[in-house]
Amino acid sequence: MNKAEILRYMRTSSQTDNEQILALVDRAIEIIEASCVPKTLYRVFDCTVTDTLLIIGDIEFFSTRLAQNLKGCTRVALLGATLGAECDRQIKIASATDVALAMALQAASAQKIEEVCDDAEKSINSQYGCTLRQRYSPGYFDLDITEQKKFFSLLELQKRIGLTLTDTCEMVPTKSVTAFIGLDL
Repeated sequence: MNKAEILRYMRTSSQTDNEQILALVDRAIEIIEASCVPKTLYRVFDCTVTDTLLIIGDIEFFSTRLAQNLKGCTRVALLGATLGAECDRQIKIASATDVALAMALQAASAQKIEEVCDDAEKSINSQYGCTLRQRYSPGYFDLDITEQKKFFSLLELQKRIGLTLTDTCEMVPTKSVTAFIGLDL
């Protein structure tokens, strides 16, 4: 795991020499590495992109910003990734007993899920041999978080990687990501 990125997520200088902070980060890395069970799933779909819509089959995702991100793409990857429930449990335990450790665990798990997503992107790139657009997730800018429901239905995330949605469209486990990735073929 990348210590400099974890420190950045903690809003601490990546060049810190504070032994307490560095020890806290090392402990968080150990806990996250031991407790997380990363799972990913992606699928590539043919798509149509208009000025305000991404259309996959008969499902429409409404977002001008997403459409701008995907302009010119005829294929899009939908990615789901999670670190698993045990990671959430470790953060919850630390939140009740050691706030500093909880903060470091939040930062380490944020860095870890990004690492997992980056690895999935490498797999997509390797499989399709193309340039990938920047990941774009439900809840960003004008892509309403409720669009998660459509996303989940296309990938069957609960069935395949154990990722669920609450009534308010938050993901459980919380250290999870869903994202659209345009393919420039």
